[in-house]
Amino acid sequence: MVERVFITGVGSISPVGLSINETWSNLTKGMSGVDTISSFDPEGYETTFAAEATGFDPEVYIDKKQARRMDRFVQLAAAASLEAFEDSGLSIDESNADRVSVMVASGIGGIITLSDQIGVLNNRGPNRVSPFLVPMMLPDMASGQVSMLLGAKGANYCTVSACASGADSIGMAFEAIRRGDVDAAVTGGAEAAICPVGVAGFNACQALSKRNDDPKTASRPFDADRDGFVLGEGAGVLVLESQTSMEARGAEPIAEMIGYGATADAYHITQPGPEGEGGARAMNMALRKANIAPEEVDYINAHGTSTPLNDKFETMAMKSVFGEHAYNIPISSTKSMTGHLLGASGALEAAITVMALKNQTVPPTINLQNEDPDCDLNYTPGSPKPLAIGTAMSNSFGFGGHNASLIFQNLS
Repeated sequence: MVERVFITGVGSISPVGLSINETWSNLTKGMSGVDTISSFDPEGYETTFAAEATGFDPEVYIDKKQARRMDRFVQLAAAASLEAFEDSGLSIDESNADRVSVMVASGIGGIITLSDQIGVLNNRGPNRVSPFLVPMMLPDMASGQVSMLLGAKGANYCTVSACASGADSIGMAFEAIRRGDVDAAVTGGAEAAICPVGVAGFNACQALSKRNDDPKTASRPFDADRDGFVLGEGAGVLVLESQTSMEARGAEPIAEMIGYGATADAYHITQPGPEGEGGARAMNMALRKANIAPEEVDYINAHGTSTPLNDKFETMAMKSVFGEHAYNIPISSTKSMTGHLLGASGALEAAITVMALKNQTVPPTINLQNEDPDCDLNYTPGSPKPLAIGTAMSNSFGFGGHNASLIFQNLS
């Protein structure tokens, strides 16, 4: 029997809120989480702004000793996971521990710790490097630490597929539950790369916006004047659960997950494949697995990075998949407010998509002021839209040609 998979918990830490409810509320207000970088002095950098999770204190969620042995991306993952787990009402003991999986992705891992400790090595010598360097920088450590916090003993790993990492993590957890490998999964992604080498590196490959005079309008997906993405940080986590497990404990689901598609462009290390054909194949695969027609999709949370090629080719991909129906679908890029959370972006946007289903509201795309003839779909500019959403899709595409598409369905 193929299990149906439901979302029973949602959690997030984002640049617009330190919980999923705060994040959702501020997104529907069109709030930008972008500002001048506060975690280090950005003077002299081509880009001096980012979308930080301002006010985040890991000791609200975990004790001080644990927090000091975690990179920031792990702290973010722990906080979002604990929120999602509490929201789900799931409990773990020896009777079910090996049936609960943790799959929390990161595209980059502990880059803050790594860069800090390289400084220690260069300035103070090899004997002064922290013994926690390696376990703090490993990308899998978010998933590992969350499993320890919760006592979950099922399959535990980290997907790394650049900006598709979080979406792939959720997709792989979905498939594991459908197969019957586990009964539940705490799954999503976390990222914290707002540090000197992170910003310098993305500037060097000309990926970031340089709109330093007006940071809050810098992330402008699908706008004719877009000039690059805005680096963000945070985490998004879902608790996925089989129908059998959910019903056995009398839990109330938030939404159902019905489809996942993943493909590769096999084209270029940073640019998307021509006309978004790889992304189109991922969307089509997700639709086939969900056993629904394209016309049944009511809302799309787009990857929408605010880069020239991505937004153009994603628009072409959506037209390829949905045909004339593409013009009827409300679409939004919440990266216009949160910035781009890299490996956590697909996870946060999956959480936002679930909230859109729960609240029957399409969040807006802000900063969309100048029409681009190559981007002529309905991107929900400026303000949210109340809508009867039955089925919603969330897309994520990453450096290296990774494409992932997730489909969720309302229960009413």
